Amino acid sequence: MNPRLTEITVIGDDDTGLIARITSLLFERGVNIEDLDQAVREDLFRMTMRVDTGEMDGSKDDLRRALDELCEELEMDVQVRFPADRETRQVAVLATKESHCLDALFDAWETGDPDAEIGVVVANHDDLAPIAEAHDVPFYNVGDAGGVPDEEWLLDILDEHDIDLVVLARYMRILSPNVVFRYESRIINIHPSLLPAFPGAEPYRQALDAGVRIAGVTAHYVTTDLDQGPIIAQRAFNVPDDATVEDLERRGQPLEAEALVEAVRLHLEDDLVVGRGRTHLRNGENADLGLPDEIERLNPDQPVDDATPPAGEAASTSDD
Repeated sequence: MNPRLTEITVIGDDDTGLIARITSLLFERGVNIEDLDQAVREDLFRMTMRVDTGEMDGSKDDLRRALDELCEELEMDVQVRFPADRETRQVAVLATKESHCLDALFDAWETGDPDAEIGVVVANHDDLAPIAEAHDVPFYNVGDAGGVPDEEWLLDILDEHDIDLVVLARYMRILSPNVVFRYESRIINIHPSLLPAFPGAEPYRQALDAGVRIAGVTAHYVTTDLDQGPIIAQRAFNVPDDATVEDLERRGQPLEAEALVEAVRLHLEDDLVVGRGRTHLRNGENADLGLPDEIERLNPDQPVDDATPPAGEAASTSDD
């Protein structure tokens, strides 16, 4: 994400001519479209643009007003964000009952890394309210008696707090396209498996049932395809022969928190670029995305057949 570019997201019922109407408005005001992406899911249309407003005609308020008026006519919702204008970006943390990831995020913020602010904690149960209250952060429970969230209320909260990034800290609910589309490339989740293996529910149990020797966790961007968004960071651990699901949870939870905090830090420092379904680093000097260096050094760095023969010895050319 280029922090100097303005982000425009349009959401609504799918119809013909929407893209032409909106892009024409931008062209008439001297706004240059640097990137445009669109998608339709469950008859819901989403268009996300990153545009250069440096030489546009009129002010930022004029642009917002014009887009609001057009989208009201088209019966669409529009969000216009000027990231470069933000002194401190606002983060919303979504959680359910497990506290380890939420605690780790608050610990990171207390040290000033990353440079952002947890503006609100939203959950579908009340269990974690004391943690938010201890940090003087607003807490909302948007779940009903069974934990089913009210997503319209959730969206109102995110809009009220002007959220830049949504972090799913073991939020045990699937977000609908209505939420995901509005925060495209701005939702990070932690999943307790080495994706793409074992997506969906109970991944530790899936790993144990599959008899894996190595399990792990994955921090990734959220898309409308469950647990298939671009991977940011992963951590791994061994699975003993006699391990239980509870054993895997104990081994995995500290790594879940670590990988999630690392992914959030990289995003907020604008170090991540997504291309062709994969994340790339602008500056990877301080990134810890996978195995520690000491483990990496133990792995062979080339196939045995490609090894360079010692000086004075010819490589074998015989065929079996």
